[in-house]
Amino acid sequence: MTQDELWLTKYQEIMTFMEQNHRRPSKYAPEEKAKVNWWKHQQKLLNAGALKEDRVDLFNKLLALGEKYRHLNQYQ
Repeated sequence: MTQDELWLTKYQEIMTFMEQNHRRPSKYAPEEKAKVNWWKHQQKLLNAGALKEDRVDLFNKLLALGEKYRHLNQYQ
């Protein structure tokens, strides 16, 4: 499996997770922690300008979906 295939697999896992569960992966759930770590690493690469060009658009779609399911404080 190439690096591009692996990246797309992880991307699809997180997209599917958020579409099914209507929330972001939790850093507290052990089975979801790998997804959170991957997400944060990709954000760091994006902010540093090191994320590959073909991945930038896909990751921005993931960020937009994540913003849709952002945690809201119920007491506000």
